[in-house]
Order: sequence, then C-alpha cells, then structure tokens
Amino acid sequence: MAAHREPGRQDTAAPAPAIELRGISKAFGPVQANKDISIRVMPGTIHGIIGENGAGKSTLMSILYGFYKADKGEIFISGKQTQIPDSQAAIAAGIGMVFQHFKLVQNFTVLENIVLGAEDGVMLTPSLAKARKVLVELEQEYGLNVDPDARIEDIGVGKQQRVEILKALYRQAEILILDEPTGVLTPAEADQLFRILHRLRDEGKTIILITHKLREIMNATDTVSVMRRGEMTATVSTSETSPEQLAELMVGRKVLLRVDKAPAEPGAPILEIEKLGVVDEKGVERLKGIDLTVRAGEILGIAGVAGNGQSELLEVLGGMREARGNIRLNGAPLSLSGRGCDGQARRQRHIAHVPEDRQREGLIMDFHAWENVAFGYHRDDIYCNGVFTDNATLRRDTEAKMKRFDVRPPDPWLAAKNFSGGNQQKIVVAREIERNPDLLLVGQPTRGVDIGAIEFIHKQIVALRDQGKAILLVSVELEEICALSDRIAVMFDGQIMGERLPGETDEKELGLLMAGVSGEAA
Repeated sequence: MAAHREPGRQDTAAPAPAIELRGISKAFGPVQANKDISIRVMPGTIHGIIGENGAGKSTLMSILYGFYKADKGEIFISGKQTQIPDSQAAIAAGIGMVFQHFKLVQNFTVLENIVLGAEDGVMLTPSLAKARKVLVELEQEYGLNVDPDARIEDIGVGKQQRVEILKALYRQAEILILDEPTGVLTPAEADQLFRILHRLRDEGKTIILITHKLREIMNATDTVSVMRRGEMTATVSTSETSPEQLAELMVGRKVLLRVDKAPAEPGAPILEIEKLGVVDEKGVERLKGIDLTVRAGEILGIAGVAGNGQSELLEVLGGMREARGNIRLNGAPLSLSGRGCDGQARRQRHIAHVPEDRQREGLIMDFHAWENVAFGYHRDDIYCNGVFTDNATLRRDTEAKMKRFDVRPPDPWLAAKNFSGGNQQKIVVAREIERNPDLLLVGQPTRGVDIGAIEFIHKQIVALRDQGKAILLVSVELEEICALSDRIAVMFDGQIMGERLPGETDEKELGLLMAGVSGEAA
C-alpha cells in the first residue's frame, strides 16, 4: 500500500495540485464532521473518496463547492489560495458538481437546462444559440451525445446525467465532483459513464468520485482517499491497494465483502402472484400482468432500474396500494382492495416490510427509537398492559434489539433523525425481522448504508431465509441482487423480462434485460 504523503510538501518539478485542502475542520454543534483534513488531488486524475456513513465525505465536498464554510483551513486551486464562500465562487474557480439527485427542470429542454443560470443577458435567444454551438463541440470532444431539443422528462436517467456533466463543462469546469453517480444507472449506462470520465481525464480534466462501491473505485480511479469518523485515514494509489484493504481502512476492522451463504433449500410456495396489474392515479399502467412465486427458504431478487414497477410491486404486497389480479399467501387469497388491503392486515397475515425509503415510510423521524421499534406493532399483546401501551416493556425490548442488531448509539431515547442512515436502517430491519414473518419484503436494504452495516444486514436476511422464510428482495444494486438472491427476476416497464439463476447468468445479460431487451435476445 502506498504511503500517505504529507500535504503541503510537493516536488518543485511536479505540477501544482488541482485541489489542495489544508487543515479543513467543520463542526455542527457538538458533532465534528471534519477534523483537520488535508488532501491533494493532482490534475488530470480521477480521485476517489470513500468512507462510511457520517465519515464526512459530503461535508468536505460541500465546503469545496461553497455550500458550507469551514471553521478553519485553507483551499488551494491550482496552487493558489482561493476563497469559496458560495457555489458561484466554486463555479468561477472552475469547479462543477454533479449531484446524486439531478438538479434539472423536467419540462425544460436539454439546451434550456444547460443555459439556465448562465445566460449572457436578458435576451435568451443569443444565449441558446451560443450554447447550441458549444454543446455540439463538447459532445464531439467527449462523446456526450444527447439531443439538445429533447425535454428532460422524455430522456432516460443515463442521458440526464450527461446533461449534468455538460452543464458543468459549459460553465468551463476543469474540476468535476460526482456524488454517487451510478445509483440510478444500468450496468451498461454505468460503464458508459466511466468511459466518459476516463475521456475527460485524458483531456486534462480532474475528477473527484464519491462512491461507496469499492469495485467502481478499483476500476475507475487513479488515487483513492479514505475517510473515517471525520478524519482522513489514508490516501493511496489505486493500483497498489485492494477492496479488502480499503474496506478495512473505512471500517477499522476486517470486513467480509462477499455474502456467505449455503445453497437454498426451497420448500412450498409462500407467495403466489398471478396477472398483477396496477394503474396509477394518472392512468399510467405501472404493473402489467406480473406472475411470480416465492417459496419458503429462498430469496427472490427483483433487479431493475428504479422506476420500472418494483416500488409499486412492494406497495401492493405491503398493503399500501390497491391492484387487480390474484395473490395467495400460504395458499389463501390476499385482499387487493377495500378492507383487508392495508399494512395492518398484511402484518396480521405475517408479512413484514422493510420499505425502500426508511425515512418517509419506515420511521417517524422525530419519534424516539423505542417508539419506532413498535411502529405498526404497537397493539401487539407484548406491548400492551390492558388498554394502555406498556412503555417500560417496549423500552426494554428496544434495548435488546439494539444490542442484537448493533445499533449505535444503543440509546432508546434518541430520536430516529439523530441516528446515521445505517443505524436507522438497522432499527427498521430489527423491527421487521424479529416479528418472525412468513414473508419478508425488503426494498433497497442497503441504500445509503456503509460497508460495515451492509455486511450485517445481509447476514440477517440470509439467516431468515435459512429459517425457512420467504424473502422478496428489491434492489437497484445489481451486485447485491446477484450476491443475495437464489433466483433473480428482472423488471422493465412494469413487466417481468425473465428469470435467471445467479450461477447461470452475468451482469451483462441482466443489464440487457434491465434495459428492456427480451430474454431470447439477451
């Protein structure tokens, strides 16, 4: 592993760093988000930054892009000390940022989005004409092909991301920061993105890549910096490290990067779905005749790019949305409308649900941890003393769950909003798994979760399968789907494009199915 070089010391013959941060510190009240961080990013390189949730990556990049002001420390751009009080100053310094959630106006065209905020005057026509000319040049130079007259709402997420990159390049960015750029992309789109980033690097641009995916770090970057608990623990050459070493630097202990599980021993069908259809409130058909079966003792993974019907499938099964068709649980019909079609009725049928969005659907963020542990189960006999809730029993139960699931800090009185994302997810997983369900619905189990918590959550899901439970897993992380699932069904545009066994397929074939290519063609 390469040694960490002392910031501020550089060979006089070497070029100045594109970015150098010296002694950056930032606190939010008693929480020290960044502590005396120094980092050097050389020009014409792709520099990865990784770390657990709460490690301080986003805070550091927000300081660089002018969203936050550091309590102390210095920023140097191309060797010159630079003040960045806001994002306009960052843009003026040649820094562009592509956010995880795109900042695009959906009913504007590509060209209008690129010009927005960078107009040359009150008359829009000259700005659009200039942008169109520059856009053609940028597309040709970097392979960022996209129709300038297409509306954002009519193009896919892969092309929307290209628009964000073009916006930054149009503003003459020499330094690009990308925050979790592949979260909404198919494998093919992710590969195309990294080809574009390598081309940008080869043309002299400097890229900072924030991602929790170690494989992307290994494949895409030249150098990687590791953060832990607000401090910089190491900066290494990517070619001289490994995923295992990086994971250990992130977490402070050895981490099992693969899912360790025995072959499944499927039993009788638990969940049987026939011709399931959903039409949303706008009249758009979201599910189109879905047929699926999940057996006892197996994990069925649903792969697909977000927005292709997976969320609606979970909502129907979890009692959050009405539908047409037939569903049987343990051979008995499951209500799809009217009475019996709600979360409480599903729980009574022994269905547990870890929702995709823990903060909106899984937790009440202002409530204490002990209140959230009972969320949806507060009328159970174990929590009741006559007609009243037995809060003392509930708090003791929460303490036990926190210990078993390694929730940090193990404080039942702490509000859900004060836990990190990984520990919020552990609270939800503990609540649902410990109900001993026949069927567990899991949506995006490790979204925004650090590598240590990922390892733990995966173990809990596999353990439940080994107890003979049926598990329906939805994840946009194809690597997670392949590692956890015993069978994989791929969804596109509300339909099942095909089913595969993990050992008999690969990410290329699954990626084609996710893009809507038929099973035979894939």
